[in-house]
Amino acid sequence: MKNENIAAISTGLVASGVAVIRISGDSPLQIAKKVFIPNGKTSVDEFLPNRMYVGEILADGFSDYGMCVYFKGPASFTGEDVVEIHSHGGIAVCKGVLSAVLKSGARLATNGEFTKRAFLNGKLSLSSAEGLIDMINSQSASGVRAGYYLYRENLVKKVNEIQDLLTDALSEIDVDMDFPEEDLTEVSLVNVKKRVDSALEQVGELIGTYRTGRVLKDGVKVGIVGKPNTGKSSTLNALLNYDKAIVSDVAGTTRDVVEGVLDINGVRFFLSDTAGIRDSSDQIEELGVSLSKRIVEESDILLFIVDASDFDEQDQAIYSLIKDKNHLFVVNKTDVSDYKDERAHLYLSAKTKSGVDQLRSALYSNTVGNNIDLNGDYLCEERHYYALINAKTKLLDAVNSMNSVTLDLLAIDLKDAWDALGEISGKTATEEIINNIFSKFCVGK
Repeated sequence: MKNENIAAISTGLVASGVAVIRISGDSPLQIAKKVFIPNGKTSVDEFLPNRMYVGEILADGFSDYGMCVYFKGPASFTGEDVVEIHSHGGIAVCKGVLSAVLKSGARLATNGEFTKRAFLNGKLSLSSAEGLIDMINSQSASGVRAGYYLYRENLVKKVNEIQDLLTDALSEIDVDMDFPEEDLTEVSLVNVKKRVDSALEQVGELIGTYRTGRVLKDGVKVGIVGKPNTGKSSTLNALLNYDKAIVSDVAGTTRDVVEGVLDINGVRFFLSDTAGIRDSSDQIEELGVSLSKRIVEESDILLFIVDASDFDEQDQAIYSLIKDKNHLFVVNKTDVSDYKDERAHLYLSAKTKSGVDQLRSALYSNTVGNNIDLNGDYLCEERHYYALINAKTKLLDAVNSMNSVTLDLLAIDLKDAWDALGEISGKTATEEIINNIFSKFCVGK
């Protein structure tokens, strides 16, 4: 079946030195022929793959001078024939080149359509495509590394190994069912259990990396809580090393949630300085207080800030709400008081910046962990996590019923586990899942 030619600006519609207009399909050279005039004697029809040719670009209403390269399928990103036209990167320039390409017979690509074609043509797995979009969207080094792990098919390789174990187990069951006269059931169950146990162990290991992987990909949500006027805003400003929040001696100055982003060792920490938690007759302040309570529930870690010179029953009441959550008990304003508390993790003076470096380190060690290999492989996508949870459930069902059900019923659980794992690579993913993933891409990718 022929694939129509699609085209898009792959470098984004922004002013830059160079823009890339990509065309993919059955006959992108025929389109390039209408918009690109090479300088040399080689015609567009005779372009050799993977070689740049310079020449004139006939855009819509004007000309530009640039380059053209041809990638012959299946040795291309999409698996189809691909042509890229490299023009100057002015917005009007790349719009004009794209317009000429579309008028020459191509259709504007939809979001992620190039990558979707690569998936459908077997050039990459579904999880690899997810890694690619993670890399494109990531704003932290750890997020890029997490995406690269998926993009390079590292997760799929592990999943395939587990599926191979289940395939062998299913084959063992099939042999036993096909030749019942051989009385192989006892031997088959021993071999099947060995493979299922190994699969369970590997699935469990992958699931165990999810918490760290999610943190590395998505960052850490930090809620700064405490009663009014304990120095929460000053603490936020000190951590960020610039004035993000308004600081005042008047209690209740922060009426809403003030947010800032901090990078520690390549991991992003999303800080939320909340309105002081207390009963208030001020409707605006009360709204801020309710937002504070929501932040408490959604944060990965809480900074509970108390005033060293003014610890009272209100502090104690707030502490009782958060003591069972992941938190750091921080005594602030140590420049004016030497108050000590056995529950405190850190002593800080946000005003003088004393203890701020220790606070950053504590945030990192209590969420990411000091012994984490940032270049390691971690599960980071929620979709993959639940696929593995589903596979684990089916494998446990198989183990628990192995000696009490017939082989054909045992095979059902193992096949369900295999299918759950296949959702990660895309082997068994539904069309709805596939379309949803590629809809998150930009048009040019």
